[in-house]
Amino acid sequence: MASFSGYLPYAFALIIAIPFLVLLRQFVHSYITLKNQEIKLLSVKSNSENKAHSYERMTLFLERIKPSNIIQKFDKDLAVHEFIFLTEKTINEEFDYNSSQQLYITKSSWKNIVDSKNALIDLLHKTYDGLSGNADLEEFKTIFIMNYMEGNDYIAATIEDLRREILIIT
Repeated sequence: MASFSGYLPYAFALIIAIPFLVLLRQFVHSYITLKNQEIKLLSVKSNSENKAHSYERMTLFLERIKPSNIIQKFDKDLAVHEFIFLTEKTINEEFDYNSSQQLYITKSSWKNIVDSKNALIDLLHKTYDGLSGNADLEEFKTIFIMNYMEGNDYIAATIEDLRREILIIT
């Protein structure tokens, strides 16, 4: 019996320590769970903000390539072919700059954006091909705007699709 009484203080300390250890474990587990939930919430919020930012940037891109905005760019003394070259170059550079936004935009919307860009560039070239050889830049711009207005307003339709999608996402 003498040997068992030597362990009595340790057993008593163990009996007192076990509830504290259990409580400490529960506290740490609850803390870790809450922190993981917070990280997930911040991740979802960040992803949602990235999507919204992407839709904003692509809407701005589409606004910039609208014919009414494009014809105001560059010097009025340019030849028509120079204007077309610079306009196409500007559109493609801005598109390339924003191409990473496709990660956050639906495939159908991205396809509509690409189609709008390509249709506008095609319209620039078709308008130029349909001109008489002696047309100046102002005549070209007028015909270009008229040709765009005669067809479907695909840029406005794409912007409207982006607006509908962002409302669904947010």
